[in-house]
Amino acid sequence: MHVPDDPDTEFDAQLCVEFAAGSRDALAEMYRRWSTLVHTIAYRALGDRHDAEDVTQQVFVSAWHGRASLRPDQGSPAAWLVGITKHRVADMRTQRYRARRNLSAVAAQTVTEPDVHDDDLAERLLLVHELERMGDPRATVLRMAFMEDRPQQEIASELDLPIGTVKSHVRRGLIELRRRLEEVDRVAS
Repeated sequence: MHVPDDPDTEFDAQLCVEFAAGSRDALAEMYRRWSTLVHTIAYRALGDRHDAEDVTQQVFVSAWHGRASLRPDQGSPAAWLVGITKHRVADMRTQRYRARRNLSAVAAQTVTEPDVHDDDLAERLLLVHELERMGDPRATVLRMAFMEDRPQQEIASELDLPIGTVKSHVRRGLIELRRRLEEVDRVAS
């Protein structure tokens, strides 16, 4: 794909045609040109670099899957991507809200269970607290994977995340959780 030094409306229209036709080069060019814009919007809206990276990935995956809806006569590709970004940011905020609500429910259930030993209760409360500090969607992914014992593919489908993103959240989340729990043990010793 020939890329002019100063992209103009005509180039954008041609890029849209190629993208809608399934050109991976056009996808790469769109990512090169507008991923920073998408990431910046997501980061400013969510305040978390990892969440912004996930949203950026989701936007371009969604754009690829919905490429037939791209209409250059109805606006620029950048505007189309911004629209997708706003929807993905809203989805991420909804996931955060659900995760907080679910973690609060788990914490409330944990506190009211009379059969739990004090040590078990303290560990469960610590775990819930550390998951809340972790933020979403990572905390939600970990809760679903380990507290609900759900497969990663099911988590990806329910949260509308790419499977690679779910796997990354599990891996990074466990590393982060282990580090935080080690810090608690070190302070308690």
